[in-house]
Amino acid sequence: MSRSKNPAGTHPERTRRETLGWLGIGAALLGAGTMPRAALAQGGETILTEALVLRDPEIPAAGNLDGDITIVEWFDYNCPYCRKVDPELRQVIQDDGKVRLVLKDWPILGPVSKVAARMALAAKYQDKFMAAHEAMIGVSSKLTEPRIGELLAGAGIDMDRLRRDLATNAKAIDAILARNNDQALAFGFKGTPSFIVGKFRVPGVLSMAEFEMVIADARKAKASN
Repeated sequence: MSRSKNPAGTHPERTRRETLGWLGIGAALLGAGTMPRAALAQGGETILTEALVLRDPEIPAAGNLDGDITIVEWFDYNCPYCRKVDPELRQVIQDDGKVRLVLKDWPILGPVSKVAARMALAAKYQDKFMAAHEAMIGVSSKLTEPRIGELLAGAGIDMDRLRRDLATNAKAIDAILARNNDQALAFGFKGTPSFIVGKFRVPGVLSMAEFEMVIADARKAKASN
């Protein structure tokens, strides 16, 4: 797991109980009970509603858009663990067929990560967010600004339009990144990748088998409500 700049402890071994432990603020995520103070952004607005966490209208979704379980991933394009887990997570989602995936840029690994995140989000205005995401998450070396441009152009993205969209929508893009960051910190995530699977908090890398397990348990939890 790539660490954020916030204080972080060591990454413990995850037992089944730890991996599938209920969110300490799970009731708040579902809109019940009192929202904890950590779930408020600096401006005082609530940031851990079900709508904003699972169905933020400003963030394109992948997988089965009508799926019964949503996985939300907070990631950084320069995070090697995010790159490692991406193909396995995609395979699980493809094999399952009923999972919706929400990708939340959390650029915590430096200025180039922020550039990559902003450009990916700008690409959504030409319906190319997933193309941009796959181009950048699929590389094996650390990104640089020139390399980002090469990858996006190679993925068929209109770079002139992307730059215009980035300038025109700068405030909206920065608001998405701020919201993603506020949510990650409210959930207590220490680095990337981190996940919400249904109602479970999963702070770290999982294998395909572990993803299948947590998805199955998320479905059981949903059915029991």
